[in-house]
Amino acid sequence: MFAKLVAVSLLTLASSQLMAAECSVDVDSTDQMSFNTKEITIDKSCKTFTVNLAHSGSLPKNVMGHNWVLSKAADAPGIATDGLAAGIDKNYLKDGDTRVIAHTKIIGAGEKDSVSFDVSKLTAGETYQFFCSFPGHISMMKGAVTLK
Repeated sequence: MFAKLVAVSLLTLASSQLMAAECSVDVDSTDQMSFNTKEITIDKSCKTFTVNLAHSGSLPKNVMGHNWVLSKAADAPGIATDGLAAGIDKNYLKDGDTRVIAHTKIIGAGEKDSVSFDVSKLTAGETYQFFCSFPGHISMMKGAVTLK
């Protein structure tokens, strides 16, 4: 009986490990102004979530730089517009912009950057968007973030 209980406990533990939420995502960006994903789902059981951004293109960041910015969907256009004046040295994001939930730095060909953020900053049912704030890129480089 004890051996059976141990076996069931081990199986339960193993399956719970397999069912554990994925609390990170790898996102690739290209010279064709694209991300390799249009949607990111974050499990509400995650305490923090990490986005690993890579640039698989061949152009430098001053020509075809990309970043990953998270905000409420309604705030994204304003963040991108306000970021134009900030310039590349500030990742095309206005200093202290409280509408920005998380962001990476601007990267160019072959570069990578990561950002981790507190999932408690997100609210289930709210519409969130990720986008690139490099001038003009938000029109093509954007996607949805959903908390489930």
